[in-house]
Amino acid sequence: MCDTLTAMAAATQRGAVLFAKNSDRERNEAQGLELSPARVNAEPTVLKATYITLPDAPRTYACLLSRPFWMWGAEMGVNEAGVAIGNEALHAKTPAQRRRALIGMDLVRLGLERGGTAREALDVIVGLLEAYGQGGDCGHLGRFYYNNGFIIADSAEAYVLETAGRSWVWERVRNVRALSNAYSIGAGYDGISADLDRGAAYDVAASLIDEARDAVSFGRGRCARGQALLDRTAPALTPASMMAILRDHGDEADWSPANTARRTICMHASTGARRSQSVGSMVSELKAGRSVHWVTGTSAPCISLFKPFVFGAPAPDFGAAPGERADGSRWWRHEALHRSALGDFCAALAEIAPERDALEATFLARIDAAGDGDLAAAVALCWREADAAEERWLARLSGRPPVEPPAHRRSWARLNHVAGLRGGG
Repeated sequence: MCDTLTAMAAATQRGAVLFAKNSDRERNEAQGLELSPARVNAEPTVLKATYITLPDAPRTYACLLSRPFWMWGAEMGVNEAGVAIGNEALHAKTPAQRRRALIGMDLVRLGLERGGTAREALDVIVGLLEAYGQGGDCGHLGRFYYNNGFIIADSAEAYVLETAGRSWVWERVRNVRALSNAYSIGAGYDGISADLDRGAAYDVAASLIDEARDAVSFGRGRCARGQALLDRTAPALTPASMMAILRDHGDEADWSPANTARRTICMHASTGARRSQSVGSMVSELKAGRSVHWVTGTSAPCISLFKPFVFGAPAPDFGAAPGERADGSRWWRHEALHRSALGDFCAALAEIAPERDALEATFLARIDAAGDGDLAAAVALCWREADAAEERWLARLSGRPPVEPPAHRRSWARLNHVAGLRGGG
């Protein structure tokens, strides 16, 4: 379960296109940051995606990827040309294909590697979808099969693409747009595959959506919430505005990870069907010249810090790629903080949030002020200060007695054991 957002330049305070996504996956499904270099293939080369092989492109773009540890594809990312893509699981009335093919995350990465503009990336994804199809298990510890939707953006335009099997429909974003785990393109599409085309009055989303699955995922509800928050702030949206939306827990006064009736944009796992949590987050400010990408590389954006990445500047130290069990990687180090906070989450969040917001305001101002000559130092300093803050927060929260409901604590205990984590949550 995920949420993706975009805003065109006219809807933003600084006149730049904005892109944002929370990637929601299973609790122990670590998602690391990875810089994939550009490739030049003088001879035909085969590429191994998550499940299948296909011909590689003669030339690819360098990409910043947020990638679940076990797959080739990525949940979200951006390339050196300034194209950003994020995907969403979509559930159609016709069950998703179980036979292995390309998965949605493969299509994200392939679109980034091969698309120099948002429209080129859209065409890449559609072409590969028609050629190879989509299918295969997309789950970590539990099996999960689904179709995919995408938001694809660059500094000039953005698109929503929704698919079912090899069929597709897309629309151009005119102002602001949210996408969650539900079909959303009705009769106002700009492009559609021949097999789906029923004429101008055809509501594609209503025809495709699996109502029962949507009731579980609350996809339309989260999409409406994201859209409302975008509409509320436009035309003054900023990177900080997008970060705030990704941290949204709704309007329930007594919200907590253990006490929420519906899934929220900032997703927290608990008992029952709510197995997913937000495991990585990204906000991109896309503009001609210097685009800045803000990434957590960690779960729970509400208690994470967004840190800068800029193509052309030396990459910050992302650390070792995370694995299946707790290790020294950035993602798993943050999990120690996250799962300690779960014992009394609302109190921990109230304690962390003021320092989190002040640090991010400092980071944003620092990167704005940095010239080309001191950009690398400014980026590195943001990452060091973020790491130091998380260490302080962990020291402050460790050892506090939990007050969370026992059922919520039990829902985390087995997965903590599987991951090799002690205590927490």
